[in-house]
Amino acid sequence: MITKLINDKSNSSLNGRKSSFKQLYKVLFISILLVSFTLKSGLANESLQTVFHVYSDGNYIGVLSDESKIEQMEKEMLKEASSKYVDQSLTIGTAITVVQERVFTAGTDDALVLDELSELLSVQADAIGLYVDNELVLNLNNVSDYDEVIRKLKLQEVTEEELSAYEAQKQSSTSIPPLKENETRLANIIMSADIDMKKGQVKPEEIMTVNDAITYLNKGTLEEKKYSIQAGDHIGKIASDHNMPTAKLLEINPGLTPETILNIGEELNITAVEPFLEIEVHYETKSVQPIKHQLVTEEDNSSYKGDTKLKQEGSDGEQEITELIRKKNGQVIGKSVIDENVLIEAKDQITIVGTKVTPSRGVGTFLWPAVGGYVSSQMGHRWGRSHDGIDIARPSSFAIKASDNGVVKFAGWDSTYGNKVIINHNNGYETLYAHLSSINVKVGQVVPQGTNLGVMGTTGRSTGIHLHFEVRKNGSLVNPLTVLR
Repeated sequence: MITKLINDKSNSSLNGRKSSFKQLYKVLFISILLVSFTLKSGLANESLQTVFHVYSDGNYIGVLSDESKIEQMEKEMLKEASSKYVDQSLTIGTAITVVQERVFTAGTDDALVLDELSELLSVQADAIGLYVDNELVLNLNNVSDYDEVIRKLKLQEVTEEELSAYEAQKQSSTSIPPLKENETRLANIIMSADIDMKKGQVKPEEIMTVNDAITYLNKGTLEEKKYSIQAGDHIGKIASDHNMPTAKLLEINPGLTPETILNIGEELNITAVEPFLEIEVHYETKSVQPIKHQLVTEEDNSSYKGDTKLKQEGSDGEQEITELIRKKNGQVIGKSVIDENVLIEAKDQITIVGTKVTPSRGVGTFLWPAVGGYVSSQMGHRWGRSHDGIDIARPSSFAIKASDNGVVKFAGWDSTYGNKVIINHNNGYETLYAHLSSINVKVGQVVPQGTNLGVMGTTGRSTGIHLHFEVRKNGSLVNPLTVLR
């Protein structure tokens, strides 16, 4: 800068040159002052001290004289937590920011800052969150614990051997071999909800053991609440006071009935189990079963009603059946045939019956409405609702027979009944046949006793192929087993 200032004034007068010398003198003077200031600053730096300003989440905590005191506090907290929560990966979860500053006078307040930090600092543990339908339900220590929880949930429904074979097959690239005769194998494990995991950090005490996690998923709680019976209590009152149906209170207290005498001070469980998910398992099974021959009648309108003649002797056959069996909580909840292979054809027994002068009025004697079979479900209360008739399953053929003479009153679809037929026997009685796969009669048709009404099926609300059969007299339900012969 000085050089440039002299060149600019070279063509001026003598007074200009004197002015330039004055400028140069000022520059030299200022330079001397700067050197003097620098020397003084160097001396001043020797008396400066370092302090540390501490912040947490943007909030100012105070001034520390030594940053290492924070590190020491964190190490002690982690050491103490590690002795309590073994095998957990622990860290300090609170974010602390330290800003260093040099000052002439160190106004620190270490004790206050460290006291406040002891309240703010928290220990966090690495965790695996278990999510059910995208909702966090619980936390586990690591992926191995997560895998073990899933495995133990499955082992509540299947054996170790079944699960190992199932998982090995899932991982294999080879196709599943055909079932052998009388063989049963696990085909599928279905969870009622989607389960997933995500990594995160939580308080160490929020991490569950594998066994606690299983209990929590099954019951929705780790502890069952108890109620101590007071004077004046009865089953209905206790259920109402705890917002649950009486049936639920009885269900979660095995052995308790509406007639049970309650003793003051006795404890009842009042925690209704609400599992986060349920597991359904499917089995495939193959077996050889008999094919019962059908009793077939051929009508002869030249013979009077009641006259019969055997045309062909019947004989049973054999079939190889592959079924899918659905289970939940150890109970079979459904069956379905997935493959059938007839080994020996059944030979129908054919009987010729006279049909001359067929009456439309029943005789009051009710024949079994199926070809063989057994009562798989009685009339009465079932599954939380009234069961108005009986269910007949596993017949030797799927033909449905009119139980007595009468006129078809209804033939078609009816909601939960599926395909349904109602016969008016014109003597106060009506019979109902439901879940048919197909119907062979029409409304208004006169049907003699034994007429083929249709084919047994599983339409409507049905868990398998069967006939639902009802009897009414003058509009009131009658237990079919009291009138069938």
